[in-house]
Amino acid sequence: MRVNRIKQCWQEKKTAINAWLTIPSSWTAELLAHQGYDSLTIDMQHGLIDYTTALSMLQAISTTETVPLVRVPWNEPGILMRILDAGAYGIICPMINNQAEAEAYVAACRYAPLGMRSYGPSRVVLYAGNDYLIHANDTVLLLAMIETREALENVDEIVSTEGLDGIYLGPADLSLSLGLKKIGDYQEPIMQEAIDRILESLRRQRKFGAAHATNPQDAVMLAERGFNMVTPAHDTALLEAGAKQALIQTRQWLSL
Repeated sequence: MRVNRIKQCWQEKKTAINAWLTIPSSWTAELLAHQGYDSLTIDMQHGLIDYTTALSMLQAISTTETVPLVRVPWNEPGILMRILDAGAYGIICPMINNQAEAEAYVAACRYAPLGMRSYGPSRVVLYAGNDYLIHANDTVLLLAMIETREALENVDEIVSTEGLDGIYLGPADLSLSLGLKKIGDYQEPIMQEAIDRILESLRRQRKFGAAHATNPQDAVMLAERGFNMVTPAHDTALLEAGAKQALIQTRQWLSL
């Protein structure tokens, strides 16, 4: 079975660098996959991407060694099983607030005896190999999003869930839930305390942590704090920033 390079990075004590995909296009997915990111996450929750488009994006990412991850719309067994069968090598599940929700998430994504995932791997066998069934429970990455006050209060129980690899910190919703004025501001003292609490739980239980960042500076800070995977890039933001900068520079030069 194909090695999950994200898990390999973590075993080697390296920080994995992830990018976020919200544009419903196999071309942009393929383009970013060829830039050398360790993984790309297809966002089916807040992105503009449906299942059919996600499938084509998974195929495009597979032209490289970049690991294809998917943030699913919700903690619902049908989409979890279907997107894994399509070739996702890892899942990020939003709004996991307690251990019961974490256990339900894991059960939908792991084959028996760890879970209740139905067998019918379709495309993923082409991506991963014919021995997928034997190794899938150990290879497929499962991350639960911590992004509410309730989840933060229950972080120890969530992290301890058998079959869960770790958590993915969602700073925007967490800051909203905590009543902070600035959305996703890692400099907020309360957010810093939340990071400490999450990382301590991960260290105690030897699980992995990933975190969303809005820029490379925050990504480096999060990695230095102890997160194993960081997301410094977002396809829509990259396109917007590049287009704006080209326009500004051209106007400046024309005015000389």
